[in-house]
Amino acid sequence: MNLKKRWISVLVMAVVLVGMIAGIAYLTPSNGKMTLLDWHKETIELWYTDDSLTDYLNSKALAFYDATDIRVETKLVSGLEYLEAINKASLSDAQETPDVYIVTNDSLEKAYLAGLAAPLSDTSIIEDDANYSQAARNAVSYQGNYVGYPMYFETSALLYNKTYLEQIAQEAGLENADTLIPSSIADILSVADQYSTPENVEYFFRWDVSDIFYNYFFIGNYITVGGAAGDDKNLIDIYNTESIASLKVYQEMNQFFSIDTKETSYDSVMQEFLDGKTIYTIATSDCLGRIEEAAANGDFDFEYGIAKLPDINQDMITKGMSVTNALVVNGYSEHKDAANRFVEYLAGEESADLYEMTGKIPARSQQQYANENVSAFVQNYIDSVPIPKMAEASNFWVELEICFAKVWDGADVNTELKSLSEQIRSQVTAQTYTEEPLEDPQVELLPDTGYQEGNDNE
Repeated sequence: MNLKKRWISVLVMAVVLVGMIAGIAYLTPSNGKMTLLDWHKETIELWYTDDSLTDYLNSKALAFYDATDIRVETKLVSGLEYLEAINKASLSDAQETPDVYIVTNDSLEKAYLAGLAAPLSDTSIIEDDANYSQAARNAVSYQGNYVGYPMYFETSALLYNKTYLEQIAQEAGLENADTLIPSSIADILSVADQYSTPENVEYFFRWDVSDIFYNYFFIGNYITVGGAAGDDKNLIDIYNTESIASLKVYQEMNQFFSIDTKETSYDSVMQEFLDGKTIYTIATSDCLGRIEEAAANGDFDFEYGIAKLPDINQDMITKGMSVTNALVVNGYSEHKDAANRFVEYLAGEESADLYEMTGKIPARSQQQYANENVSAFVQNYIDSVPIPKMAEASNFWVELEICFAKVWDGADVNTELKSLSEQIRSQVTAQTYTEEPLEDPQVELLPDTGYQEGNDNE
């Protein structure tokens, strides 16, 4: 090839290359996936397990890219062996190591000890009371470090049929139906004993007695597994006179509200409420979406309300349980600065539309909601006990649920709580532990109303 032809070839190649670059310049990110323009951009990967978050996370990833020029790849993965999968990906040479992931707070100790949860680089946002409650901070705290941002939560509250309460108040000549919103279990029994039920009502108070999430509030104020943050092995207190008294009340409830643990479930209890068969129940925040959907389909023609979990009586206080899903920066990430920027972005004002897009209630506390019942769940979350993080006590909830089931069916409260405490303490300390027996407390539990569900109490 002569010199002239070589120059022509070089010129042609240059023109082609310029054309390719010009073409690349018109490409933009689509659905958070890489385009030719982005191959050189800093990229972080986010893992999560709940498909209801997909649209929300993808939209936030694109908005974050526009604001920072940092790309975020989102990946929906199986919730089975989730941390194990994150650990395996982090230790391999694969390119899909998650830089950020979403996980429930009870897994944070395991994640931190495996190097999968880096302490937050900036704690000012989370320490601001205007942003997060102490319950939210406790949920993501481990050994004095914040190892994630609280993203959203689940907790329980009292759900009631407002329409029925207004009917009862009108028939009884009461000026305000709000006086029938109970502040205690004793109040529920008094209302059930004093007033007749509206037509179609089968149950005054009914809840899923087979699931510890809906039972825990009976005993939650008087026991601790790991202290406020659920991470201190020296703070285990399950067997005490207050917890015995509280669980005795729970057992006594069986004579008023006969519920078969083997035949009820949360779904069946919620369906009974939607069918207008129940006045009061204990529900988690997913009930809001279920009620809205049923109302839209013409299957729920009532007004309803959410209130604080009822205490037992004026002397015995209750406290519910909560689970917080946290945004965690992987300790193995090679892009920690970018990952921290992204979790701060999601945990900040960008959480304002989380509920509207996903039905998940943000842990960030400065939200305003059109539905006041969402705010009622927020208040219950603020008052809740975060599920503990200690791996040695990971079976506590299963064992506590078994304990409640036995007590509901008539087992001795003192014996069951003593046995549970000894088991958990032995696991946590790796030494056999024996509790000193306590005498049953002599306390007035519930009023003697004579009410029993199914009887004619009018």
